[in-house]
Amino acid sequence: MYKIFTANSKTEKILKEYLKSREGINTKLDKLKENPRKFLGAHPLQGKLKGKLACWLGSNIRAIYTINEKNKQIIIEAIGTHKIY
Repeated sequence: MYKIFTANSKTEKILKEYLKSREGINTKLDKLKENPRKFLGAHPLQGKLKGKLACWLGSNIRAIYTINEKNKQIIIEAIGTHKIY
């Protein structure tokens, strides 16, 4: 199982706000920890975000993240609406 980290304090603050205001995000993050390449519509990104993945956390909430296989970490780099792309 993977562990989730945030890349910076801004992303951590936004994630905490979503966790407080939206039910179900915690459950979805638990699913992501099981398999960060399969669940929640996870897909690799292209263009300037190549090498990163994105997934769906809610009706209009997306997360952009990278995976550190060696340490079994998911590093969330951005979270928000589609505008984060």
